[in-house]
Amino acid sequence: MLFLRGWWLSEILDTVGLRNVVDFPLKKVRTAFSNCDQRMGVFYTGKGDGGVSDLGKKKVPKVSHEMAVLNSLDRLNSLLGLIKHQDLPADYPHILREVQENLFIIQANVAALLYGGEVKAPPFSEDKTKRVETLIDELEEKVQPAKKFIIPGATQGSSWLDIARTFAREAERTALQLPDSQREQLGQPIFSYLNRLSSLLFALARFEVKQQGVAEEHPKYT
Repeated sequence: MLFLRGWWLSEILDTVGLRNVVDFPLKKVRTAFSNCDQRMGVFYTGKGDGGVSDLGKKKVPKVSHEMAVLNSLDRLNSLLGLIKHQDLPADYPHILREVQENLFIIQANVAALLYGGEVKAPPFSEDKTKRVETLIDELEEKVQPAKKFIIPGATQGSSWLDIARTFAREAERTALQLPDSQREQLGQPIFSYLNRLSSLLFALARFEVKQQGVAEEHPKYT
């Protein structure tokens, strides 16, 4: 495999997930980074000090909306990594790991927008949303939740999951603010998945509380 020295390229390929894209134009990559400083560090380069992310021949403002979407997805993904190590039902780490993988695919699709169609990101199928819907239906059947608002904090595990739910909502809202043309490029399956994801995290939180045998409180509005 080609050894890539450009830190920002490594971030796109590894952190964002484009390393797995079969059609990534490696010839363009070699050309774009032919003049990179070979002594460049991995953890920092200093090239972004001016508020612009250096992607080789392409420079992207860090305040661009695409970067904001990537940041929201990264925050959610990182939080899920923390939650996996909480005291949760045995199958939760596997479920959350699957979600993390899907978030990387979404990140790859968002990052591909920065290349104006030059990069083909991995597909995101409707089956992923259907998988989430199946999990939600199973959890709802087990929990039989009350149709009321819930005050978060009944257990530590559910509290973490409720925080992640708010992060998922934020990621969805941020992605929805992309221009219509970019939303069309991403495709409806991605937006459907992001919408269901917050519901899944809510359902996981409620089932965790039930497993702990704790009664959740509802706001009294008094």
